[in-house]
Amino acid sequence: MHEKVRHQRADWLHKESRKLVDAYDIIGIEDLDMKAMSQMMNFGKSVSDNGWGMFVNMLMYKAEEEGKHVVKANRQFPSSQMCHVCGELNPETKDLKIREWICPVCGTHHQRDWNAAINLRDEALHKELQ
Repeated sequence: MHEKVRHQRADWLHKESRKLVDAYDIIGIEDLDMKAMSQMMNFGKSVSDNGWGMFVNMLMYKAEEEGKHVVKANRQFPSSQMCHVCGELNPETKDLKIREWICPVCGTHHQRDWNAAINLRDEALHKELQ
């Protein structure tokens, strides 16, 4: 059963990484420390089982084969804490329970993951254009 699950996960990761590489010329991702996350957040083995490292490797080699780029944002990059409109940092959003927030400076309403995705996209474009 473990082998079947391993093959299913690898198949899914291959398909998803291929979709991303086919769809985008530049892919921005976070450089996540999965080991630290599993220890710090009490997620245990579920975090290490998700295959993030394998997925990143697949993205990297497939993008390189196609002449495309995967840009990793630094681990300290505040993707979910920074307002993508005005750049204000909101330290309250370090609490993962906060899923939505309003920027205290510009008043923009943010959904945590959507805001982080926009910030990662912008960071990848900025790094790639340097």
